[in-house]
Amino acid sequence: MRVIVTGASGVLGSAVFAAFKAAGLDVLGLAHSRTKGELRKLDLLDASATKGVLSEFKPDWVIHCAAERRPDVAEKDPDATRKINVAVPETLATLSKELKFKLVYISTDYVFDGTSPPYTPSAATSPVNLYGITKRDGELAVLGVTGAQSIVLRVPVLYGPAEKNSDTAVNILLDVVTDQSGKTYKMDHYATRYPTNVLDIADFLVRLIQLPSGKVVPPIIHYSAEEPFTKYEMCLVFARILGLPHAHIVADAEPPKAGTVRPQNTQLYVHETQDLMEGSGGLGWNPFEEWWQVYLAKKQ
Repeated sequence: MRVIVTGASGVLGSAVFAAFKAAGLDVLGLAHSRTKGELRKLDLLDASATKGVLSEFKPDWVIHCAAERRPDVAEKDPDATRKINVAVPETLATLSKELKFKLVYISTDYVFDGTSPPYTPSAATSPVNLYGITKRDGELAVLGVTGAQSIVLRVPVLYGPAEKNSDTAVNILLDVVTDQSGKTYKMDHYATRYPTNVLDIADFLVRLIQLPSGKVVPPIIHYSAEEPFTKYEMCLVFARILGLPHAHIVADAEPPKAGTVRPQNTQLYVHETQDLMEGSGGLGWNPFEEWWQVYLAKKQ
C-alpha cells in the first residue's frame, strides 16, 4: 500500500508519516516551509506540480494534514488561509477522482459553534471564526467532488512531540508553567477542550486504512480523546507533573472579550467511530496526564 502524507513536517503530519513508515508501508512525506530529511518539498498551491508528484508516486491513500491551523493567523490573512484550507483540498479531491486514490482530509471541531455539544458527524456546522469557516468550506469542497473517494476526519486541539512548544496550543502551556520569572498569566478557564495526542491519531489512521474491505467508512468521522480540560486545568496538570508552583497563573472564567472568537465547547461525538473500529483496536487514545508524565520524564 502506498501513502502520501501532506504537511509531513508539522506536529500531526510528522507523527502520521512516522506511523505509516513504522507500519512498513510505502510512504512519501510532503512539506513546504520546513522540508528536512527524507521529506519532499512541494508547494500544494501549485496544482500542476501537485498533480505531477501524485501521478508519479501513484498513492492508494493521501492523508492531507497540511493546513493553516492557527485561528489568529487565519484572521490576519484570510486570502492565504482560504487558499490552503479550501482550494488545496478541492484540488486533491479532484485528483482523487482522476488518479483513483482515497483522500483523508483532516478537519477540526471548530466547524461547530460550541453551544450544543457533543456534536455528531451529521450535526449542522456553524463556525464562529474564519479558521473554522475555511475548514468547513474545505469539507464542503472535498465532499462536493462527485466521484472522489474522500473522508473528512475531524479532530480537536492537538498535542504531542513537537520541535517547539509553540507548535501546538497545548504544548505552549508548558512555557507558561515553567516561566517562574514573576510574570502573571491570565489563563482561559471558560472554554472546554478535549486535547488529543497526535500519536494516537496517527495510529488510528494506520488502522483506518487497513480496515477490512467490507467495512464502509462514512464520509465524515470524528476522532477525539474524551477528557475535558480548560487551558487553566491543563496548566495545573503540567505544574503537578513538574512539581512547580502555579500561583502566577490566574484562572479566567469569563468569555474572552477581545481577540479571535473561539467556541466554548465543541466536544466531538465519537461513538460511531468506536463502532467502526470495533475489532481493530477501537479509538485507542492515551490519557492526558499519564502520557505527559512519561514524555516529560524522558526529556529531563
